[in-house]
Amino acid sequence: MSDAILRLTDVRIHDAVNDRDVVHGVSFELTPGKVVGIVGESGSGKTLTCRAVLGILPQHFSVTGGAIELAGRDTSRLTPREWTGLRGSTVGAVFQDPASYLNPSMRIGAQIAEVVRVKQRLTRREARRRAIELLSAVRLREPELVYRQYPHELSGGMLQRVLIAAAIAADPQLLIADEATTALDVTVQAEILDLLTDLRERTGMALIVVSHDLAVVAQLCDEVLVMRAGFVVEQGPTARVLYDPRHEYTRLLIAEHEQYGLDRFLEPAEPALSKEFDHVG
Repeated sequence: MSDAILRLTDVRIHDAVNDRDVVHGVSFELTPGKVVGIVGESGSGKTLTCRAVLGILPQHFSVTGGAIELAGRDTSRLTPREWTGLRGSTVGAVFQDPASYLNPSMRIGAQIAEVVRVKQRLTRREARRRAIELLSAVRLREPELVYRQYPHELSGGMLQRVLIAAAIAADPQLLIADEATTALDVTVQAEILDLLTDLRERTGMALIVVSHDLAVVAQLCDEVLVMRAGFVVEQGPTARVLYDPRHEYTRLLIAEHEQYGLDRFLEPAEPALSKEFDHVG
């Protein structure tokens, strides 16, 4: 029996307003410690696929085909209460704009402690201690000071670390990072990617990394799905897809990203492929 934390089988998502499918047959699975990347332009279906996994599709969108299994459970059969139990404890998420997900009128520590209390049923004192531990785990300097600060007092990179701390508060088996580094400068982005890698290696947590940046995917992911207009146009091991792309759209994405030194993140799939790729730049 597979030990998959997440399995998507031919998942289709329908837009009732426009009466059309917007995601067409996405399939992949995640086991502990594995990282799957989903890349594609805006509107390709990346975020809708992740929201379906989280059970938070926007109004008028619904999964109308295929199956999503989370920790061995068919998510189509989950009640709202069961979904609430799974979010945080089984699957967590970090999105692009941390300010939108934090209460500006509450101190950082109180927001994380609240998540810990609800999900792990700790006392106030225990939740405070755990929140400070989490702020330290995401490599924030002076975590006790950050605990007392408000969101507006922190930089974008610090806020993203706070969101990661909240997302891992209940030790989820799966973390979805949806464009989590897009708004950050290159140095801070590298620090966040290093943090995600460390969490994966230390805890065995599986990751879904959604990005339009192939360098991010090359650095983190074991497997990549390339999406366009709701379809998966290419899928496979990251090194194979990025060194030996078979679809014209994938080749176009790679050509656009060569200026970022994409190849330095990759181990060659085969020596011949490495040489073939090297002469393109």
